[in-house]
Amino acid sequence: GITPGHFPVFSKPIYNLRSMGSGSGVLASFDDYERALSPGFFWVDLHEGDHFSTDVAVVDGQAVWSRYTKGYPLNEGTFDYWAVLPDDDQALKGYLYHFITENFPGYTGMMNFETIDGRIIEMHLRFADQWPDLYGDDFIPAVISLYQDQQWPTAIGEPQAGYSVVIFDAHRQYKKPGADFIDQVITDTGISSVQLSFHEDKPAELHSMPPGGFRVAIINSFDLDAAFKARDLITAEIKRING
Repeated sequence: GITPGHFPVFSKPIYNLRSMGSGSGVLASFDDYERALSPGFFWVDLHEGDHFSTDVAVVDGQAVWSRYTKGYPLNEGTFDYWAVLPDDDQALKGYLYHFITENFPGYTGMMNFETIDGRIIEMHLRFADQWPDLYGDDFIPAVISLYQDQQWPTAIGEPQAGYSVVIFDAHRQYKKPGADFIDQVITDTGISSVQLSFHEDKPAELHSMPPGGFRVAIINSFDLDAAFKARDLITAEIKRING
């Protein structure tokens, strides 16, 4: 059981099926713990340090490919942007590859790990769906080969630095900018893609979002300044059409 010496701790869902860390947060005291106590949640040690999302391809229990994406957090589960790194993080790579070998013999497929300060905080039998275009054109065909043929290509192109810039706003209902506007932003700024990550016809409270904000859009680019420019344009348009 938890004792006063454990605090602060982090509370999160046992199964993150709805994603985005909905309902998660830091518990600073036993009083916080009692107020936050809910079915389906558990507490873990609070880690501080660099936050990474790592995608790994696994063949028969052996990791054969990985990419490392560093998150730049804001507050209460929100992020300013993520940077897809062109090089491996060697210490994290060794830790995760050993974990996979020890715990997933015979598994073939993709895995995603969330880590803070080099320790696993979440694990999924999938890859991150936020930035696959930043892995290059060969990535999706490689994933298809992994599941269809249980094989991973020996090379899928030279890794490039990429950036996934996020727009978080208040928790409320939103209308989406028009497709023509988004297409023009992509053309004018040279970014890779835009995802409007919500449903207009679904009540805001039914979207799974972190406590700190409602994720409105994801902007992927190989140029960080271009992504920030696109974010400014899209943010202004969202405010214009939503008041």
